[in-house]
Amino acid sequence: MQRSGSMDLPLHGGKAPYWLLKRMKKLSKPIFEILIYEYGTEGVLERLSDPFFFQALSCVLAFDWHSSGTTTVLTGVLKSSINPEEYGIGFAGGKGKYSKNTFSDIETIGSKFGLSDKKIGQLKYTSKITAKVDSAAIQDGFDLYHHVTIFSDKGKWSVVQQGLNLEGGYARRYHWSSSIDNYIEEPHTGIVSDIIKTKTLDLTSKNSIETRELIPDILKEGPERVRRLIESLIDATQTTLTSFMDDSNVRNISQNLDVSVLPKRVNWDILREIYEADLENFEDILAFKGMGRSTVKGLALISELIYGTPVSWKDPVKYSFAFGGKDGVPRPVNRKGMEDAAEVLSNTIKEAKIGNEEKIKSLKNLKIFLEPYLEN
Repeated sequence: MQRSGSMDLPLHGGKAPYWLLKRMKKLSKPIFEILIYEYGTEGVLERLSDPFFFQALSCVLAFDWHSSGTTTVLTGVLKSSINPEEYGIGFAGGKGKYSKNTFSDIETIGSKFGLSDKKIGQLKYTSKITAKVDSAAIQDGFDLYHHVTIFSDKGKWSVVQQGLNLEGGYARRYHWSSSIDNYIEEPHTGIVSDIIKTKTLDLTSKNSIETRELIPDILKEGPERVRRLIESLIDATQTTLTSFMDDSNVRNISQNLDVSVLPKRVNWDILREIYEADLENFEDILAFKGMGRSTVKGLALISELIYGTPVSWKDPVKYSFAFGGKDGVPRPVNRKGMEDAAEVLSNTIKEAKIGNEEKIKSLKNLKIFLEPYLEN
């Protein structure tokens, strides 16, 4: 049976050619003008946080529809061509070294918007905690190398970031929106990947709530005790914890321990600093400077293997362009979302102040991208 609605995001090296970037910038401005006119800056942010709309927009601007560069090139083009003061929407951060400029970009654009110091601080925190969640709270084998915080003159935001898996040669894109209730529990508007990992630590899952709640209590036991507990997990010869725990709490962990998920190293200094800071919740612990994935994994394993709280090891991918489609694996294609994105962009292109030739090319690109997903 032929699979319908599939798309890979392979890692492609090199740079987009100048002629293509020039064309993308030329098209992006009139399209953005119409989008903002019709839906406002908040509506545009909402659409950029939708993986289907984001992908379709990239195709409309004529970029390679199945490449990891879809993410980096599209956000880079929009950042360079969309003037924040003119459009009321700005792009902070970027790929590689440019992601480190996110805070300074937020400050510069935020001051142009006249945002308060408090609001600018909140946007910085959004940038920080979303990156922490996708690198430490979700440990799926993809290392973040691209981060963009998009925000409006009213302080609303969207985050688009991407990780790479060098072993598999593919990328994974994470979408966020300011419409979320919190940063910690299943906060994404979309996670796009063609690779479904068989063993992924997901502390954002609703199934991991007890572990998130217990981790602060574990840290309050003191850094030395936490260290002994983590080392007891790493020590493959140890089968009980009678030296450290009451008999009523002792569990034989050797049969439950998957050595492949053990933390490679733990930052003991950070554990002491967090203990002294007396942090009360998992989000504050995750956001603490220096808290990394191995330390988070160690705490999660203590909670799961020693104290018996559930932890989700299921990959939280929400959309898989490689396996989605009529077969519904891992999830059915969101046809309504695709149709809405197609209608919005189709109308926007028709209204945009560009030549007929450019309109025809853009509509053809959109049609080519959508046909496999929307066919009956």
